[in-house]
Amino acid sequence: MKSYIIEIPKIVDEKGRGSLSVIEKECIPFKINRVYYLYDVPSSAYRGGHAHIEQLEFLVAVSGSFDVILDDGNTKKSITLNKPNKGLLISTGTWRELDNFSSGAVCLVLSSGEFDEEDYIREYEDFTSFVSSNVNTKFE
Repeated sequence: MKSYIIEIPKIVDEKGRGSLSVIEKECIPFKINRVYYLYDVPSSAYRGGHAHIEQLEFLVAVSGSFDVILDDGNTKKSITLNKPNKGLLISTGTWRELDNFSSGAVCLVLSSGEFDEEDYIREYEDFTSFVSSNVNTKFE
């Protein structure tokens, strides 16, 4: 599986009262087992700095914006999340870092697994060893 943007259904109120987006089982390719969110992140700070062995994550900028740097061990790409109706599915075996948080940014994370320290790859050298033995984690 590759990491990619998923459009979240958006319902615009006909009376001009705003919009509503809904994430249901058809929207993302996994059952949600954990939900958490990042907020009050200083613009000079970064989050992430790890990969997961089995866990999938879906990130949404529900407020503000931030950048997600994805690394498959060979290629890095940066994706800006700044719309609450678009989320980023991050596949297994993908190193991620989040930075450039705008003031008031909130990053919602939906995860396929509960917290399990054994699923984390926290050292970049361990990550490169992992991806070299798992070539199916590459992205375009």
